[in-house]
Amino acid sequence: MSLRARFTEDLKTAMKAGQSERVGTIRMITAKLKDLDIAGRAKGEDQVSDDAVIGALRGMVKSRTESAAMYLQGGRPELAEKEEAEIALIRTYLPADLDEATIEAAAREAIERTDATSMKDMGRVMAALKTQFGSALDAAIASSVVKSVLSAR
Repeated sequence: MSLRARFTEDLKTAMKAGQSERVGTIRMITAKLKDLDIAGRAKGEDQVSDDAVIGALRGMVKSRTESAAMYLQGGRPELAEKEEAEIALIRTYLPADLDEATIEAAAREAIERTDATSMKDMGRVMAALKTQFGSALDAAIASSVVKSVLSAR
């Protein structure tokens, strides 16, 4: 089942069950998806790929994580809880994260494959990792691993 079909089915199920928070979050996701589709039309695409959708979902998780931290600092734990609930739901649509050991091994291999020698070559290494893992790669984690491996050289 594609992600788009999952969103539709989960929205219907949540609406029938009267889960208003879940309905709101899924509608927010579908609104983001429509924005991506509109932006994709300018590039000649009818619908963006699942990889692009997963990238957008990762961005949504990142922004909500930052918001939750700010709400906690500002003394608004109820708003932070709402953000955390949205994060939990969004993560159900994301593929399982690769563990750090797998990313480190792949990073070392990509560094050798691209003949990277310094931090200037980080872009090539990240591009190789993105090609290898696609949407399963969490770029933030991969970036920190690649930085640590390259700086140790």
